[in-house]
Amino acid sequence: MPILRLGDVLVTGLLDELDDKSALAFTDELTRRITADEARGVLIDISRLEIIDSFVARTLMELTTMARLLGARVIVAGMLPPVTMTLVELGIELSGVETALNAERGMALLGWQRSPRLPEGAPRAAIR
Repeated sequence: MPILRLGDVLVTGLLDELDDKSALAFTDELTRRITADEARGVLIDISRLEIIDSFVARTLMELTTMARLLGARVIVAGMLPPVTMTLVELGIELSGVETALNAERGMALLGWQRSPRLPEGAPRAAIR
């Protein structure tokens, strides 16, 4: 899974299905990158994840805890209604996991703001 760096924030996402082996590899890679890149924030977009089980939910909680111990704030963005229903049905509370409706709102929580749109035909130097 690609992990992009935007300043001091790492952005990544979970794919459709995440098996146990992939979840562990993702956790290892992301915690390594938090340290190597000195990230202060991490956005994990799960909008493509349609199914979640207790292992993946626990992995997200543990990853959030590890990131906080490494000095980074984690936002999980884009949780779909079927995923939330499954978590509730399984009785799983994502303790300590901050969530956002979508990636844009998650980035805003991490201090990123959307750039103002330029009027058509305006020179790029018009915005400072």
